[in-house]
Amino acid sequence: MVAVRIEELQKVFGAFQALNGLNLTVEEGAVFGFLGPNGAGKTTTIRILTGLAYASSGHTWVIGKEVPANGQEIARYIGYLPEEPAFYPWMTPREFLDYVGRVFGLTATERSSRIKELLALAGLEEAAKRRIGGFSRGMRQRLALAQALLNRPEVLFLDEPASALDPEGRKEVLNFIESLRGQCTVFMSTHILADVERVCDTIGIINRGKLVIADSRESLLSKYAIPAFEVEVDAQTENGIITWCNALQQESWVKSALLQGLVARIVVSDVELAKRELLASITQAGLILARYEIVRPSLEDIFLQLVNQEEKQQ
Repeated sequence: MVAVRIEELQKVFGAFQALNGLNLTVEEGAVFGFLGPNGAGKTTTIRILTGLAYASSGHTWVIGKEVPANGQEIARYIGYLPEEPAFYPWMTPREFLDYVGRVFGLTATERSSRIKELLALAGLEEAAKRRIGGFSRGMRQRLALAQALLNRPEVLFLDEPASALDPEGRKEVLNFIESLRGQCTVFMSTHILADVERVCDTIGIINRGKLVIADSRESLLSKYAIPAFEVEVDAQTENGIITWCNALQQESWVKSALLQGLVARIVVSDVELAKRELLASITQAGLILARYEIVRPSLEDIFLQLVNQEEKQQ
């Protein structure tokens, strides 16, 4: 069964086209990663799917019902976590979830049972009587996830759920999202590729309001499994690797060259040519080599490759 379907979706803000004929299908039960750079149209898409914004043209369906025609009905079957969730800071988590439960029309018995269950799932049992205003960002995000799950949604929409968190908070939230596998369909937008690679089983890449590709994570890694090269140099040649990496990106056989500190990660179109040319160019640049390795491509490599191809075609 299809949980989310989008056909020829367009959204225009004045002279800016946020969505440009977006087409997408998400199967029921998937943990779907909606991946794209900032400004690609991810939040706009989620707002339209949840009935919080109207499309300029096109059609969207959630659990088989068209949005926004059935917006009020759909609201009972979906959960939504915005990028910046808001709380009443003087409330405790229990009070806040009870308030949300009342909005959904849950009985006192249903609220009590569900709140107990969600506080345990979110790891907030010991903080249940503390004021939300004193929570860390990670705790608030887990509480926001709990409220989005209160009505047992069939589809859960998450907008950049871990983007503003520190490493510990991000780990907590991603573990929470991972625990939802099999309970509902998760539609998660993000620009953080490592998060998608960790928790999502299917991925859609969007750029400039258009879908670039949608496929399973393993299929994407398999289809575009061009090996990458990692080059690490000694700290003595730190300045030299910056110049070398910039020059390398001009070569026709180089798809991308990313530099992080003293390590350069190079994705190529011709592996055999790269094996010959890379070491020669390192020697010519006078770099002191600490490590040279051929590695399996990451989702980040594939993302950059596909987005760059799409940009060149426009």
